[in-house]
Amino acid sequence: MDDRVAGALSLPDDWPAHPDLSLALNRMGSFDWDLDTGLMHMDRTALDVFDLTEDEYDDRPDSLAPRVPTDEAQRLDALVSHALKSGRTEYGAYFRIQRRDGTLRWTHTQGFVRRDGAGRPHRIIGIVRDATQELADSTARRELDEDRRRRTSLVEGTTAALAHARTVKDVIAVLKNSQGLAHLGATSLVMGLLESGRIHLVADGPKGSYVPGTRYTRVDEQYPMSEVVRTLTPRFIESADDFATSYPILWRDISHLEITSAAYMPLIAQARPIGALGLLYRDKGGFTEDERNLLMALGTSIAQSLQRAMLYEQEHDLAEGLQQAMLPRRIPAVPGAQVAVRYRSARLGRDIGGDWYDLIPLPGGRVGAVIGDVQGHDTHAAAVMGQLRIVLRAYAAEGHSPATVMARASVFLHELDTDRFATCTYAEVDLTTGVVQLVRAGHVDPLVRDVDGSCRRMPSEGGLPLGLSAEFGRLEYPVGTVELDPGQTMVLFTDGLVELPGSDLDEGMQHLTALVTNGPRDLQELADRLCDTVDERGGQDDVAVLLLRRRAAQAPQPGGRLQQHVAQNDPEALRSSRHMIRAAVRAWGAKDRADEIELAADELITNALMHTDGGAVVTIRVLAGPERRLRVDVEDRSSALPRRRDAGESGVSGRGLMLVDRLADVWGVESRGSGKCVWCEFLIPAR
Repeated sequence: MDDRVAGALSLPDDWPAHPDLSLALNRMGSFDWDLDTGLMHMDRTALDVFDLTEDEYDDRPDSLAPRVPTDEAQRLDALVSHALKSGRTEYGAYFRIQRRDGTLRWTHTQGFVRRDGAGRPHRIIGIVRDATQELADSTARRELDEDRRRRTSLVEGTTAALAHARTVKDVIAVLKNSQGLAHLGATSLVMGLLESGRIHLVADGPKGSYVPGTRYTRVDEQYPMSEVVRTLTPRFIESADDFATSYPILWRDISHLEITSAAYMPLIAQARPIGALGLLYRDKGGFTEDERNLLMALGTSIAQSLQRAMLYEQEHDLAEGLQQAMLPRRIPAVPGAQVAVRYRSARLGRDIGGDWYDLIPLPGGRVGAVIGDVQGHDTHAAAVMGQLRIVLRAYAAEGHSPATVMARASVFLHELDTDRFATCTYAEVDLTTGVVQLVRAGHVDPLVRDVDGSCRRMPSEGGLPLGLSAEFGRLEYPVGTVELDPGQTMVLFTDGLVELPGSDLDEGMQHLTALVTNGPRDLQELADRLCDTVDERGGQDDVAVLLLRRRAAQAPQPGGRLQQHVAQNDPEALRSSRHMIRAAVRAWGAKDRADEIELAADELITNALMHTDGGAVVTIRVLAGPERRLRVDVEDRSSALPRRRDAGESGVSGRGLMLVDRLADVWGVESRGSGKCVWCEFLIPAR
């Protein structure tokens, strides 16, 4: 069988090829180095590798010296010596030779060490070959791999940067400011968003490349971005001729840019087009398969970021609209005061929160100033804020004392079936007297700016946040009383103004105090400065600000009043009520009778606290009529009426009503439902 097959086939005479022929055809030469004599035979191919003729080589390794640079020769000698001494049977190395024309060429050698019975090396047989093409191919592969890694890194880096982009402007900024275009070799970028059947050009560059009339283009027009949106397929323009032929209208306006190729990708999100991206190149012809895949991957990443940014902007517009609807539409003019309000939305999250401000005109030349913050940054926080603002305004307008307003608002929030709480400051300001009754529910202290610009805290004891105080049954809100002189400014704000990244609350308060001190005198400019500074420092919370400056003292109006609750075992509230009475008497022009009025009021308050089970509500007001009268009312929840009695032998008690009877022009008692009101009046001179 084998004989028949061999006879049927026609084989060349030199088949199989001699090993020398195989080596020569593959540019591999052989050598045989006798270590005992030092002679090294090299065949013709080996000499060709070293660019030597037979006449130039005398079978001695030293004859190779002109072709092997000194440093390469030293490295090879060290390699061979190590192989011989270590007992190895083979070695291999790449080295450079210097050709006859002076150029360097990479060469590879591989040798096999033969040893005698005692293990002593006596002969090396090996090959030497030209490795120029091999290393060139290897370098090309490394460069190709490096280029692929760079391109992959570019997509990953751009994607990571786009992850932080929250608006369409942010996406455009990432594409323009990153090194992506430079790495891709692109000269300029254009991007359009699909809006109602038209493509709105939202980014173009470089400067001067904008084509008039292309800000808005129809999808059915002959433009590359329109085409990729229609077909949902990338369009790679390979040459200037291709561009001019396919899009003559556009090419006429951009030919001066010397564009040689372009890539347009549809921006597709959730299986629908949202726009298109174009990259224009100069001095580039055509696109490889890897480049096309890279650009399509980049387009996908950009599309996802754009969709996220557009949804974010839609949510932001909706949330901001809801927020603005919940805030007062206008701030009423208040006689005797200048007012400035600001609301600044957050820069992170949903850009909405529960911060609010309000200004409530009250009878008798008074005004209620409110600043508050509902927990959370979402539409629910804004909805709760709107409801809370309305009820707090209603309670204040009903004439309740500041402490009662806060307590009722807390109960309302607790019963609203929400898990949110709110911090709040309510200041009832009598612009005639300058007396401010301040109640805080877990909120930061307000500031007061003096006429000379200096600024300080306006400290007052606070209660629990609204909602929490009702949940824990701690509805007592202490009322602090301070005076606001003409020209002084009360600064109410939410914690977003002082809680800034990298600083604690005290540092934020110090910074704000310095800012108010050095800020402009104009109230509107000061409000702008406060919000602008938060933007500069990277504030991440929304901010509400209310500034109220008292003008020159106003004439007292009939019916004007001040009111404060004094709880039992609360000496601070008792001192605060005395301060309120003293300030009101002085402001209303009754300082000649100030001691009498203060002493009588103090006796009535003390009686209410000693002889009843609850606290007292103190009200002081000027009555209308032909004679100016100042009236002090002290209400309590006991129906037992007071009566005059002798002081007794000890003289410790029994003198209260006697003092009131002697000091006041008239006094009396009125029943008030389950409680009563003890009052006294004093004639005060006309202004």
